[in-house]
Amino acid sequence: MKQFKQPTLADRRDMAAKARQAEREKALAKAAANAPKVAEQQKARRAASEAREVRAAQRKIEKQEAAAHQARAAEAERAKQAAALKAEQEARTRAEAEKVLREEALKARQKADRDARYAARKARRK
Repeated sequence: MKQFKQPTLADRRDMAAKARQAEREKALAKAAANAPKVAEQQKARRAASEAREVRAAQRKIEKQEAAAHQARAAEAERAKQAAALKAEQEARTRAEAEKVLREEALKARQKADRDARYAARKARRK
């Protein structure tokens, strides 16, 4: 009977190198066969990525425009409120001035009536 011969370290290294080389050749053959598909997929991925970036930039611009519009609207609202407050204060001031004038006119009328009554009493006594 023939004895079993164990492979040496060099034999094992050579077998592993051949196996790796076979795997590389198999992968290269597979890659070469799929090269057009891969190129198309990469092109599609690039186009999708660019479209995504364009949409993101557009959303950013729209967001900035919305913020600017909102700021303008808030400023307009503040100006409107300030104008309304000023108008209300002016109306209040006018109303107070008119009230003072009415009170003064009333006091003057009352004084005139009182003086007229006093003069009438004096005239009756004479």
